[in-house]
Amino acid sequence: MESARVDRWLWAVRITKTRPDAAAACRGGHVRVNDRPAKPATPVSPGDVVCARVGERTRTVEVLRVIQKRVGAADAVTCYLDRTPPPPPVSAAPVAARDRGAGRPTKRDRRVLDKWRAQQR
Repeated sequence: MESARVDRWLWAVRITKTRPDAAAACRGGHVRVNDRPAKPATPVSPGDVVCARVGERTRTVEVLRVIQKRVGAADAVTCYLDRTPPPPPVSAAPVAARDRGAGRPTKRDRRVLDKWRAQQR
């Protein structure tokens, strides 16, 4: 059965930018293979589920194919099945939005903002 080191596989399928970044994520406890903490040398094989926290996102992927060398983005996507849930929608405050270049708020704008903030509490 073919397998590869998890740090090398994360780098090869372009989930992390560099292999040292992948190894550091493993050492920091940000990578799990089949719900177990993974060291950089943990082997991954087809069918394994890898959860990796990269930056602010946690990516959950299922290994479909094991590769050792870094490949192009189009080929890398065929090596895993992305099971990452979509990010939650971001809501913007419509009252606090101002036109670009409008300058500082006037007294009237400040009163409207203060009234709106009091209602939010």
